[in-house]
Amino acid sequence: MQPCGSAPCPGFRMREVASMYFTMIAVFLVVLVVALQGTAPRESPFPYTVPLDPQGLLELSWNVSYPLRLVHFQVLVKEPKFGLLFGMSDRGEFENADLAVLWSDGRNSYFGDAWSDEEGQLHMDSQQDYQLLGAHKAPEGLYLLFRRAFSTCDPKDYVIEDGTVHLIYGILEQPVHSLQAINTSAIPTGLQRVQLLKPNISVPELPSDMQSMAITAPDVVIPSQETTYWCYMVELPEKFPKHHIVMYEPVITAGNEALVHHMEVFQCAAEQGSVPGYNGPCDAKMKPAQLNVCRHVLAAWAMGAQAFYYPEEAGLAFGGPGSSRYLRLEIHYHNPLVFKGRRDSSGIRLYYTARLRRYDAGILELGLVYTPVMAIPPGEAEFQLSGYCTDKCTRLVSARGRVAPGTTGTSSRCRRWCTSPVHWGSEMENFAVQEGDVLCLNPQGDELITTCTYNTQDRSRATVGGFGIMEEMCVNYVHYYPQTQLELCKSAVDPGYLRRYFNLVNRFNDEEVCTCPRVSVPQQFASVPWNAFNRDVLRSLYGFAPISVHCNKSSAVRFPVRASPKAKSLARFARQRGKNSLADLHLTPCCKMGKDSGSFELSWGATV
Repeated sequence: MQPCGSAPCPGFRMREVASMYFTMIAVFLVVLVVALQGTAPRESPFPYTVPLDPQGLLELSWNVSYPLRLVHFQVLVKEPKFGLLFGMSDRGEFENADLAVLWSDGRNSYFGDAWSDEEGQLHMDSQQDYQLLGAHKAPEGLYLLFRRAFSTCDPKDYVIEDGTVHLIYGILEQPVHSLQAINTSAIPTGLQRVQLLKPNISVPELPSDMQSMAITAPDVVIPSQETTYWCYMVELPEKFPKHHIVMYEPVITAGNEALVHHMEVFQCAAEQGSVPGYNGPCDAKMKPAQLNVCRHVLAAWAMGAQAFYYPEEAGLAFGGPGSSRYLRLEIHYHNPLVFKGRRDSSGIRLYYTARLRRYDAGILELGLVYTPVMAIPPGEAEFQLSGYCTDKCTRLVSARGRVAPGTTGTSSRCRRWCTSPVHWGSEMENFAVQEGDVLCLNPQGDELITTCTYNTQDRSRATVGGFGIMEEMCVNYVHYYPQTQLELCKSAVDPGYLRRYFNLVNRFNDEEVCTCPRVSVPQQFASVPWNAFNRDVLRSLYGFAPISVHCNKSSAVRFPVRASPKAKSLARFARQRGKNSLADLHLTPCCKMGKDSGSFELSWGATV
């Protein structure tokens, strides 16, 4: 549980057991009528949707009211049985969890706000803060609608804040006579990680001549393995003129919502010329080598994200002279239950116009390189990793403009992320930016630091960097304009310094870690004895060791830049001021800078 905020907490009075502990509903699986305070929001009710379970039997939709500081939840139970547990906890466990519970004794059904103790035993909460608003049966299943305040000042309740929230669920397959009779260790359970608090992003007016193009997989048979990256090549028509993409949205095959983790559409480098067709796993040996130059991002989507809109003055260019006709769709399938024979035609639909806007937009990928040299020890409550975009790279984006929301990708253990611009001058200023915020970048040589904070308290082995769902990633796609050649700006610690770390561990742990060349980095991390010394040394290594910077064009060709001494000195800057990390530095908004300051504005949106 998380503590109540600093705002004064009103005293609460005990509610009558009969009316507030339980909400009596009609017989389970028929229309439920509830008369509690409040109603569902009248606007498009639930703009955010994610599947809760790998089979897609439970679907969560929600809406956020910032004026009222409320979240409205809607859970679709596609195969209703005898009840549902839904809630939040610090690490995704059923111990010390905050829960809304619907259960049936076989005749009647009940709803209540509950909490679990350290043993996972359920207790009815004396303060009922999950408020049931309604439920009804439909052909697709049972809809359950309820709401919760961000902060309730109840010590048993989870405080909904910015960052990743661990949502947990449980399915009751047998009737139970009381809440206390529910055994959370004997029912199917699981968790889903989402960012519940989303920014309010206005939808611009769309052009009247807007056309659309669906870039979708051709009835792919999803491989029966946990993680697959699938690539499919698409060719634009000959002499396709230049257009501006003004929005895009996902196209998900019905029934596969829980398997499609994220998708991207890339355009190939124009200088490559023709690119052969391909439809298969992205890591297959038969994949044509020419596909490696298809790295210019046109669209990116991840589970839980909405449709994306560019502002009215900018659009992402594709087609026309100097633009490749070849596009690559990449889909990440997450199939933990190893389903066989599932077919999929998911993808992304592009909306575009021939009436070109004032600015060509660009997309900049920030954060950490996908590499196992960046890892998080097990059992960590908060462990930070940062990717650096140095001043040598940011000078390449000497532009001004206003940016549309973008997409951020993190790993399953990431709790919070932000990107900070660092201004070098008489004194260093930086500030943390979450999705939907606006920041200013000085084209004279600022740096962008993307930091992710991870929680691995539920893991017994180190979590290494990589593409898999159980591996670590920290990436931020920033949409900006006017467009420049810079498309990727990421970093990782120097591998040579990681070898020094393993040698140091051996010196103090009687050669526990094999440093032979034939042993992979993940294997070396797996053999580290994770005591306090080894944890602290690794944390220091990531703060002080030199970094390898990737500063790339969309063709994957690197710009000739080296790591900036300023980037390598950031942690030292913090230490000189008596701080343990960049997160401890005093943060000041940079957007106090005026329109004529030579600044460059950025902002971005949905989190993966």
